[in-house]
Amino acid sequence: MWILGIDTSCDDTGVGLVRDGVVVVNRVASQTLLHQRYGGVVPELASREHTQVIDGLVQQALGEAGLKAADLDLIAATRGPGLIGALLVGYTYGKGLAFALGKPFVPVHHLEGHIYAALAEHPEVEPPFLALIASGGHTHLFEVPAWGTYRLLGATLDDAAGEAFDKAARLLGLGYPGGPEIERLAEQGEPGRVPLAVPLQGQEGFAFSFSGLKTAVARALEKGHAPADIAARFQQVAVEHIVQVVTRAARHTGLSTVLVTGGVAQNTALKTQLQAAGLRLMFPPRGLATDNGAMIALAAWRTHARSPHNPMALPAAAYLPLGSA
Repeated sequence: MWILGIDTSCDDTGVGLVRDGVVVVNRVASQTLLHQRYGGVVPELASREHTQVIDGLVQQALGEAGLKAADLDLIAATRGPGLIGALLVGYTYGKGLAFALGKPFVPVHHLEGHIYAALAEHPEVEPPFLALIASGGHTHLFEVPAWGTYRLLGATLDDAAGEAFDKAARLLGLGYPGGPEIERLAEQGEPGRVPLAVPLQGQEGFAFSFSGLKTAVARALEKGHAPADIAARFQQVAVEHIVQVVTRAARHTGLSTVLVTGGVAQNTALKTQLQAAGLRLMFPPRGLATDNGAMIALAAWRTHARSPHNPMALPAAAYLPLGSA
């Protein structure tokens, strides 16, 4: 079975081809340079860019796999959540292509796509496990007792983890996206020189909070702390906060297997501290950790049998709790 997956949930156009659960092609048209000058994603510009590149990217992926569009067995696209204008580009394109070819169409939840991305590296994985999705737009922790069943344990109360890295980087005069920039600068700093507290200390639940760290970064700059020291402490605190919540959830559920995905999952300090916590970790391949079309195709491969009776009737949705797609 050949599956085409499309993701335009935010600022990258993702197109992937999966054959029987194996990623054959994964192409992403990045908009990083477009949005760098603004320090973050501009929704209208993102939508326009998706419109300009999506058809060419699909044709490129098909050509790389030696396929024609008629050879596809299934077409899938991200329904939500995400920026509604951006979502509509890929979702409408996927629906239109499926209709024109007379092929089945599968709407995919963006977060479920992130979870299924791990199958590319760990095809043997089976629930139950915990799933941490930490990216620029999402920070969610799920208990996954069975495929297709997701229990939300906790989510961010304010900024997503990746968003916090972006905002802190902007305050420090660094580039976009902020995660890699913070990580590089942190290598030159001494975290102990800057007094930043770990958020939500003493909580018994599984919530995340990152907006206070942005304010703390601004105050540290006002007090004259070196940017490298601030970056080092910010990263240390953000990572410690995530690790505390995840390990607390592991103890609470009795689950030691944790799937970690999203752009923040690529942070070396986060990987190191989670491993030190004694957890069994699963990460997607590097190219599938951030937004991409292959993860959408992987999710469709496993979920198409339980897709809605009339998926074409489902609209794109900016807000979509996992389990709704």
